[in-house]
Amino acid sequence: MNKDELGKLYPITVVPYDGNWTLLFKNEKQFLTNLLGSELALRIEHIGSTAVPNLSAKPTIDILVEIPNESGICELIMSKMNENNYIHMKEQKNHLMVIKGYSPTGLEKESFHIHMGSKDLDFLWDRVYFRDYLRENPTVAKQYEELKLKLAETYKYDREAYTDNKTEFIRQITRLAKER
Repeated sequence: MNKDELGKLYPITVVPYDGNWTLLFKNEKQFLTNLLGSELALRIEHIGSTAVPNLSAKPTIDILVEIPNESGICELIMSKMNENNYIHMKEQKNHLMVIKGYSPTGLEKESFHIHMGSKDLDFLWDRVYFRDYLRENPTVAKQYEELKLKLAETYKYDREAYTDNKTEFIRQITRLAKER
């Protein structure tokens, strides 16, 4: 499937905040904890816009899992994830990313993006700084929401362009969050 076909099947849709997102995260966190155990899943965080109260978002739960930085760990984790219907996104560099809730006919009611990496991967863990800053600064969260709504309209079928056009805002806010 090419990029255009993927865009049509999984368009960018930003919806109003849903309090159920927290419950979906908690349930998935429990499942991951049971699946991987505390020796493989060292820490599990709810990241992304669904983790920020009252912020409109794409209705996909983003999760960040800290994993050990040891030889053979990724293969062991992927074996467990594949056995449980997670799809490995091979194009990710320096970390694992798996998804769940994507079907040949579109997104299922519950969908997840799960990023996994060691604690020394700043580009992953910066997402926690960004999340926390938005939680603590509703005005900035509202600005981010407005940007996302505009981009979702402009790039409805181009996930890459949607993401790329949020990058500078995210970088600026993350920098502010880390300077605190």
